[in-house]
Amino acid sequence: MRNLARLLVSVTALLLASAASLDAQAFAHRVAPALPGIDSLAAAEFAKDSIGSITVGVIAGGDLVWTKSYGFANMARHTLAGRNTVYRIGSITKPFTAVMLMQLEQAGKIRLADPVEKYFPEIRQVGGMPRGASPPTVLQLATMTSGLAREPREEGPFWTGPVSTWEQTLISALPHTSYAYMPGTRFLYSNIGYAILGAALGRAAGVPYTTWERTHVLEPLGMTRTRFEIDPSIAADVATGYDAGRDGSIDSLTAAKEGRDGRGYKVPNGAIFTTVDDMSRFVALELGHGPASVLPAERLDSAFEGVVASSADLGLGYGLGFMAMRREAFTFTGHSGGVAGYAAFMYFSRPAQVGVVLFRNVTGGKVNGNRLAVDILSRLVESSKQHREVGMDPKAFDAFVGRYQLPGGAVMMVMRENERLLTQVAGQPKFEILPEGAHDFFVKAYDAEFSFVTDARGRATELVIREDGENVHAKRIE
Repeated sequence: MRNLARLLVSVTALLLASAASLDAQAFAHRVAPALPGIDSLAAAEFAKDSIGSITVGVIAGGDLVWTKSYGFANMARHTLAGRNTVYRIGSITKPFTAVMLMQLEQAGKIRLADPVEKYFPEIRQVGGMPRGASPPTVLQLATMTSGLAREPREEGPFWTGPVSTWEQTLISALPHTSYAYMPGTRFLYSNIGYAILGAALGRAAGVPYTTWERTHVLEPLGMTRTRFEIDPSIAADVATGYDAGRDGSIDSLTAAKEGRDGRGYKVPNGAIFTTVDDMSRFVALELGHGPASVLPAERLDSAFEGVVASSADLGLGYGLGFMAMRREAFTFTGHSGGVAGYAAFMYFSRPAQVGVVLFRNVTGGKVNGNRLAVDILSRLVESSKQHREVGMDPKAFDAFVGRYQLPGGAVMMVMRENERLLTQVAGQPKFEILPEGAHDFFVKAYDAEFSFVTDARGRATELVIREDGENVHAKRIE
């Protein structure tokens, strides 16, 4: 109970700080100096065993700004990995399930406080409910606090099977599943809990889980190469999965068998196949770059405010389909995933507006994909703090010249003096703002960013000032 009552204070403070709306050019410009070092870092890590492949994608703002692959998607055929290579991402499927939950909540089809049995009464087949406990809620399933065990307690036919029958397979697993703790009292990562969540969401939506995900999440995001199982359109590009043994052996049969036999009930919690380009589109959504038709920005923002503490040292938390993590003083969010022959990492920083996707078609071996992904993100965050001036025609400044109403009644003047763009509040000195994108500027004198919102004609209608992690909105008044 004590752990659940705590918040990851340092993490939450960062999540609450919304980044100013810098354009893609400004974000790409900021992280560009870090890319050669990231390339060298990834190449060196891959060279530790040179088994299979690694594919890395760097996201800045709403765009994939850099990607590179190392090694082979298929070692026997010497097929090089690339941006079209399809990898399994395992538990990174869970954030997709969480997006569906938030969509249904927005549509009024489900409430986070609802008991799961309202939509999926079959959950009553799970045994070991502690005496006096209330049935688990939708929110508890989504935040890994339902009390459910991680998996069914024994082997059975529910570990394999096609996606088409995953819900029936799940139901057959429920009598073999039990509660480990009273719902709402403790964090426990539960794969079968997220499968139950997916089933409940499908019932609330009135359409199968995978259908909703395809039509309401994947297709609107343009994730055209993402599937829940291999089909002819992606089969040729699916990376072969390998398991590297400590004895030097390399096994490709286990991963192939799992791909062929299916994952049974593990669909909403771990079935997705995807590419680095497609996954970058989902990271862009997580960073707040829409589209709003998938999920309004304000709903996504509120999701990242609700981190649940899960460890006594506050080093790890779990929210609506995302982990909040800390490595020493560095905090970040995202998710990782792993299935036979594949490991995947999706980490991002919402305040810095940067993220990394890292796929590997190997489990085991000498490569530490998690450490590499965190190291890459850390470098991106550090690079994103550095403002870099870009060339800009001074005549373009004219679209931003005007008076802007600040909260509290003060007015900020934006003026052009020859080739310089200046700002001034009455009674204060003038400060030059320097361009780092088409609509984005910074100040050398102090740490602040200025972003202009423009209309269809390119004329500024609003000024957003970011300072000390907060945004101030100033409407143009003339």
